[in-house]
Order: sequence, then structure tokens, then C-alpha cells
Amino acid sequence: MSEDRTVTVLVAVQAPEEEAAVVTVLGAQPRMTVSRRCAELAELLAAAEAGAGTAAVVSGDLPGLDRDAVARLRGAGLRVVVVEDPATPATRLAGLGCDAVVAGGDAENLVAAVRGDGSAHGAGPAVGAAPAALPDSGTRPGMLVAVWGPAGSPGRTTTAIELAAALAGVGATAPRRSGVLRRPRPVPPAHGASTVVLADADTYASSVTSRLGLLDDAPGLAAAARAAGQGVLDVRTLAGHAPVVLPGVRVLTGITRASRWPELPASSLDVVFQRSRELAAWTVVDCGPVLEADELLMYDTRAPQRNGATLSALQAADVVVVVGSADPVGLQRLVRGLEDLRDAAVPIPAARVVVVNRVRVSAVGRRAEAQVRDALARYGGVGDAHLVPDDPAGLDAALLAGRVLAECAPGSPARAAFEGLATRVRELVPVVV
Repeated sequence: MSEDRTVTVLVAVQAPEEEAAVVTVLGAQPRMTVSRRCAELAELLAAAEAGAGTAAVVSGDLPGLDRDAVARLRGAGLRVVVVEDPATPATRLAGLGCDAVVAGGDAENLVAAVRGDGSAHGAGPAVGAAPAALPDSGTRPGMLVAVWGPAGSPGRTTTAIELAAALAGVGATAPRRSGVLRRPRPVPPAHGASTVVLADADTYASSVTSRLGLLDDAPGLAAAARAAGQGVLDVRTLAGHAPVVLPGVRVLTGITRASRWPELPASSLDVVFQRSRELAAWTVVDCGPVLEADELLMYDTRAPQRNGATLSALQAADVVVVVGSADPVGLQRLVRGLEDLRDAAVPIPAARVVVVNRVRVSAVGRRAEAQVRDALARYGGVGDAHLVPDDPAGLDAALLAGRVLAECAPGSPARAAFEGLATRVRELVPVVV
């Protein structure tokens, strides 16, 4: 922050004595003024979004203070400094994504942290940082693959599940499981296989749980997002919310009802995905179909974003797998979806692979594969689409049993195509173990 610019500070400190000390210290500094003393978080957020300050000093025990609230303050252009609370671990406060954490009564560091001159001791994470990680295990962070496609059931979930199984090396020798609803049980990964986290971030029609025949009583992704919002999500906690359901495949189950979408805020999912990279070599995210940020147009103030989960996954992805279906309607939606992806509300720098599901003569005509490739090249500018042949018998058997193709139809041509997709994804980011 420039020294020539006056710093206007919003103060929201709980203890009266500590608040008075903070106001006195900051008010005595040149080019620094306390513009408002806020009694609660709602008042602080309202003042921040009204442009009443350029920095905020808050106490660690302020009710309602979480990662989303800090993200809102920083989104309003404020530098956020948290004063340590004896009852709250400093690691938890740093995990909220604030700019600095300072000890109470440390006037010198408080002033330096508010100014942002980098001289404060014990400062928290820099802008955009996530909670402190566990000790480095010596492995490189994993890769994240977002599986997205336009509306109309083009096969996003099937693609995400089969891709996760292929990346994990799930083979025909995987333990066979009953076809009834079940709780996940630990399954050892295959020798030399990669570990994979499969996350269901579809806020409209999550279906990974039902597709794999799992009980949906405890949405794992929502639980992980809550922990991230409170600044307490580490790799061990994430692993507890992502049980192993296939050899080498952990699943973060999705929300049980579409109305629960506010439980998946983008600010928390950003941390979940970062922790997932530390937990597994690959993270495959099943995304919802909608990319619009209509809340920005419908409200004068900040509003929760239903599509924030999808946008968070796409922005974090190393590879985006774009899924469409091989029929006239599906191809038209796919072409338009590619345009929507280019115009998304967030930058999506990831490499992209276009996948066309259920390629069949009955819906496309003779020379189905050539027809699909020609259409995508002509109307969508896609010259290297990955095609998945239609296999109703194998896919229906997998759906009925709640299994992946490797378990119930290892010779399926669709499975071979998904294995090929996994190979393409590995070639795009050949840095994981």
C-alpha cells in the first residue's frame, strides 16, 4: 500500500479495552484514520461494500467471521488484518485467507500489517493464500480435472466417474460389490496406481452417489467446504470426508438436494480443491452445467452464487473435459457450450479436451464418427474431439449395479474410450506420479 495514500480503517474488535487500544494506536499514525467502529460482522460488511474503508481490523472471535466473510471484505478492496484471540488457534485464523494475523497488544506489527509494508512479524498469508498446509511430504501437488458440459444430460457424471477410475488404474480385478446401497469401505489401491479424488460439485443434479450406489446421508463436499470456511481444513480432515470406494478412488459426495447449493461457496471450494491436490495425484470434479453469474445482474449488493462451485472448479482446473452427446441436439448444445466456456465470468486457462458421448449411427447417420468430427470442426473449431462409442448394455449394467465399467463390463468399447481419455489427460499434464 502506498505511503502517500491515507489508509482508512474499519475496526470490528469485540473486547472494549482492545478496541479502544486499536483505535488509539491507529488513529495516532500519520496518513491513517479510523473511519468506523463496527459492532458486528454485518455492519462491517455493509461499510466495506459501501466503500467506507481501505483496511479492516477484526478480532479473531468476531461472531460469523469465516473464509467467505473475509473473501467479501477483500472483494470490496480491503486489506484484512485479524487480531489474535487466545481461544482461537492462529492457524485457524490464517486459514480464513486474511492478509495478516497479529498478536493483541502488538502495536508496531498492527500498524505495519494495516499498511501492508511487509515488516510485520507473525503476518498471515498473502493475498489469495489458503490455510497453512501440512508438512511437505516431498510429493508434487496433484492435478485437477474439471468435467463440464452443457445442459441436457450429455454424460458428465459418467465421464467423471469412468475417468477417475481409469486414472486410478481400476481394472477388471477390482473387488466385486453388491448392487445394494452401501456405505463406502476402505479398498486398497492397485499396485503402482495413482490416487484420485472424485468430487461431485454439481449444484443442480448431483448424482455421483446414486450412480455408484452409495448412501447420501452425509455430503462429503459440503462438509469439507464447511471446514474450509472455518479455516480448519487440512489434508487429514479432507481424507475423513472422502472415503475410498474403489481401489485408489476417494469420493467427495455431492449435496443431497439442489436447494442446499449455498453450502458450496466458491471461497471455500477454492481451499477444498487445493487440499485435494495435496491428498491425491488427481482430482476429478463433476461440475454443474450452468456458467452464468446472474447474481451480479439481479442484485445491487453481493449475493450467493449458485454457479460459484462450477466456476471455482473450472478456474482451478489444469484440464477441462468438455462433454457433449452425439446427436443433433447434443452437438448444437456442445458448440454453444464451447462459446459459453470462452465467455465465462472467470478466467479458465486450462487445457481442454472435447468428449462426445454415445456416438451411434442411429442418431447421427452413416459414418457416425466422421460426421461428428466434421460437424465439430466446421461449427465449433474442434479438430481433435475424443469420441466415446455408445454401449447401452455395458453402461446400463454399470448403472444398475452401481459399478464402473471396469467392474462389470471390462471389455466395453466405452471403457476403452475412457481409458484413452485418461491417457490424453495424462499427456496434457505429465507431472503427476
